[in-house]
Amino acid sequence: MARSIWTGVITFGLASLPVGLYTATEDHTVHFHQLQRGTADRIRNRRVNERTGREVPSENIVKGYELAEGEYIVVEPDELDQIAPGRSQTIDITDFVDLADIEPVYFDRTYYVAPRGKEYTKVYELLRAALAESDKAGIATFVMRGKQYLTALRAEDRLLVLQTLHWADEVRDPGKELPELPSSRASKGKELTLAIQLVDALSAPWEPGRYHDTYEEKVRELVQAKAEGQEVAVAEEAPQATNVIDLMSVLQGSLDQARGKKTDAEPRPTKKAPARKTARKPAAKAPKKPAARKAPPKTARTTSKARQRSAGKDNLRQLSKTELYQRATEQGIEGRSKMSREQLADALTHAGHRRKKSAA
Repeated sequence: MARSIWTGVITFGLASLPVGLYTATEDHTVHFHQLQRGTADRIRNRRVNERTGREVPSENIVKGYELAEGEYIVVEPDELDQIAPGRSQTIDITDFVDLADIEPVYFDRTYYVAPRGKEYTKVYELLRAALAESDKAGIATFVMRGKQYLTALRAEDRLLVLQTLHWADEVRDPGKELPELPSSRASKGKELTLAIQLVDALSAPWEPGRYHDTYEEKVRELVQAKAEGQEVAVAEEAPQATNVIDLMSVLQGSLDQARGKKTDAEPRPTKKAPARKTARKPAAKAPKKPAARKAPPKTARTTSKARQRSAGKDNLRQLSKTELYQRATEQGIEGRSKMSREQLADALTHAGHRRKKSAA
C-alpha cells in the first residue's frame, strides 16, 4: 500500500477534513548509466571550481544571484531557511471556481487525496459530491517540501484529486512566444466539413489502457536485441508535410480510410433514389407490387433477406464510430472496445440478424 507524502487538513468554510496526499503517477522511463566508451567504468558528476579545476566540498558551496556578468549577490543556505515558508498543516480553500474555466496549461502534477480515518469518510464524500454536482474546483495554496503551491481540488468518480497549478506568471503567452499562428479562423466550407467528418469517423471512447509508450517499448526491445546479438530495427521516416494544394484529396482519402472503404468504392444504395421516383409514375401499378411478393420462391426470399442485410449494414456505415460503439454497448457485443468502425458495423449487422432468426 502506498504511503502518504503529506498529511494535513483541508478546510472549507468552518468544516475541516484530515487528509493525506498520495502520488498519482509513477515514472517507467528506462534509465541509463554513463560509461566511458570501451569500458565498464562509470562516469560521475562532480562539483569543481571552473577556474582551478579542483573539486569543492558541499559545505563550501553557496548560492549566488548574478546581477551583472561576473557580479554576484551571495546567499547563504541558512538565510534561505529563515525566509522559507514553514510546512503547511492546512489546505485552506479560499475560492470555488468553474472547473471548465481552468485552462489545461495551468495543470501540473496530480495527487490522490484520502481521508485519514473512517470517521472522516462522510465529510470527505460530502465535499466530493458537492464538487462533482457543481462542477467546481476548490482553489487553495499550501506548502510541501519547502515550496509553496497553488492547487485545485476537484472530484473524480469516487475520490478527491489535488492538482498543483502553475502560477500565472509561469504560463507563457502563445501570441508572443510562437513564431507562426493562423491569422484568421477556419471558415465554413467543404474542407472544414470533411475535417469534422474525419474527426467523427475516428472518434472512440476514452480508454487509457489502449495507449502505450511505444518509444519506451522500443528502447527495451533495443536493449534486449543487443544483449542477444540480434540486428536492431530501423525506425520509420517521419511523414512529409501535407501540401495545401492536396488538402482536399488528403482529407477525402483519410475519411475513406477511416470508414474502411476504398476511394473507388461503388456508389451507396441511397443514390438509386431518383430511379425509384421514375418507377412510381404508373400510380395504379404501384400498390400491386407488394401483393405479388406474398408467395415468392424460396430463393427469392433468400435474396430479399440478403439485400435487407446489405441495406442495414450500409445504414450502419453512415453512423460514426461513437454511435456504433454506443449501439454495440446497448446490445452487449463482446470485444467492442478493440473493434474498428467497420468491425462494429459487421458485429451489429450479425447481431440484428440473429435476433430476427430467434424471434422467427
